[in-house]
Order: sequence, then structure tokens, then C-alpha cells
Amino acid sequence: MSKSLIGAVAALGFAMTLGSVLPAAADAFGNWKRPNGDTAAVSNCGGKLCGKITAGKKPGFVMFNGIPASGANAWKGDMKHPDMPGFMTFNGTVTLKGDKLVVKGCAVGQSMCDAETWTR
Repeated sequence: MSKSLIGAVAALGFAMTLGSVLPAAADAFGNWKRPNGDTAAVSNCGGKLCGKITAGKKPGFVMFNGIPASGANAWKGDMKHPDMPGFMTFNGTVTLKGDKLVVKGCAVGQSMCDAETWTR
């Protein structure tokens, strides 16, 4: 196989991988409804995922700010919960599952966890 063919195959593979990851992240962006009726906006912030309550009980509250991708349709990082004191952070995951966003936070390792499913 020639070097130019190998380079073309590698570029195609990279483009296909990039194409399969970026649309999933883009699908996570937008406005979501929390189970309590709040609206949260999920956006791209520096290539990472950010989520902020835009309407409801605590508009402006940032639930997650710059959590990195941890695979296809998943992000992991520090999160906050609007019903907890502001100084508390949780080990969080955000997972896109079809037209739903599952937001999960855990304290004390993985022993105390709570999750919400957000809808469009």
C-alpha cells in the first residue's frame, strides 16, 4: 500500500470517528426540562459540556461547567445540585440516550447517587 493511500485511509478513519462523536455532542446541546419543571440549557464551552438552569426555581444556577467527554454520548466531571449547598460538588455523569439526557451525581465515591432524566 502506498504512503498516500495509507494517509487517505487514516484521514477517512479519523473523519468517520470525528463525525460519529460530534453529532452526539451537538444533540446534547439545547434546552432540556428537568423533572421538577425547570428548564436547563446545555451548551459547548471550550469543547466541553456546560449546563445551566435558565428558568424555574434557580435561574442562572450552573449545574456543570466544562465537563469533558468520556466516550460516545457521555461526559464525566464535577457537578452541583441546586438543592444542595453551593460549596458541595459531586462526581457527575451526563449521558445522552436517544432524546433523553441522564444527569447523575454521586457523593462519597459511588455510594450516594441520585439521577434525573431530562427531556426536550
